[in-house]
Amino acid sequence: MPSQFIPYAADVEAPVAPRFDDNLRTVIEKTEQYITRSVEAEGTGLAVRDAHAKGYGLVRGEVEILDGLPAEYAQGIYATPGRHGALIRFSNGSPHAGADARLGRATGLALKIFDIDGPSLLEDEPDARTFDYALINAPIFFCNTVKHYLFIQELFLAAPAYFAEGARGRHRFFRDFVTGKGSLSEDEWAWDEFLAFLRVSQPPLLNVLLSTYWTMGAVRHGDYIAKVRIAPDPASAEAVVHRSLDLTSAAEVFRPALVAELRERPYAFDIQVQLCTDLERMPVEDVTVEWPERLSPFVTVARLHVPQQDISGDDNLKRMDGLSFTPWRVTQAHAPLGDIMRARKEVYRHSSTLRHRLNGQERQEPRSVDEVLS
Repeated sequence: MPSQFIPYAADVEAPVAPRFDDNLRTVIEKTEQYITRSVEAEGTGLAVRDAHAKGYGLVRGEVEILDGLPAEYAQGIYATPGRHGALIRFSNGSPHAGADARLGRATGLALKIFDIDGPSLLEDEPDARTFDYALINAPIFFCNTVKHYLFIQELFLAAPAYFAEGARGRHRFFRDFVTGKGSLSEDEWAWDEFLAFLRVSQPPLLNVLLSTYWTMGAVRHGDYIAKVRIAPDPASAEAVVHRSLDLTSAAEVFRPALVAELRERPYAFDIQVQLCTDLERMPVEDVTVEWPERLSPFVTVARLHVPQQDISGDDNLKRMDGLSFTPWRVTQAHAPLGDIMRARKEVYRHSSTLRHRLNGQERQEPRSVDEVLS
């Protein structure tokens, strides 16, 4: 019986857009300018990431790849059951540091899995044997192409200045978003991206252990096409005490809640895969579209176990800051797909290289969890 799932083929991605390379170079230049200025501008004394600048904690974990998966899901790294050490970085999605109330509700989960066979898609570290996910707490994203990212990047880096002006500044931000700061003709206005931004910017205000995190863009899943999410294990989520948060109660809200929970009990997430069954309704290139679960449900392929631990020390944040995460530190069987995912490869690499150099940190992939969290 034929599979209901769309097989992966090179033509599921659109051809590389005209001026892609030129636009990408401009994005990288602006990213590097921001990171260089951030040493002084962000008040930490260090260069920060141009997205997910503020981390909430580096957490020890273990990924258990499940046995007995259906063949369509037992693909790539999920084809072989077993256990792998892992590190998790929880973060805010903003490119800025500072009080949580200033940064907003978008949060991220970056996962690094160790001892993965096969060469990485990062040409400068083919034998790293690590595998990354870089996820946010929303199933969609608000930028489809590197052309859109040119102006969206500028808007996000300047967001505090816009919103400091109150209603007038918000209206200018919204107008500049939709019109591409005047660069788009009216029939090209970024309405879909803007509506996705409104949705992404207002997720439920929760402890980071209670959020679900998505790849946003599509990825290969061996012979198929997928999106991946990491969702709280229901039993673990039920035990969380510090649930809803008040960002006005203190400058630091997300990190203390995470620290308090992990001191008291272990936790678990499910790593889940949604396979594409319809390229029209589950598009690869349009990341503003949420893939309907009625067409293809998420299926758990692995569990992320988080032991009880104390992450309260300042050294935890220092060790976290020295790490690099990118959606392209994966094997070929899990390659990111689509224009915006293609752009992320070089943006992330240049960002990480510059940040480590400015901070005097060695940029080298660790070989184990214990090498980072002894």
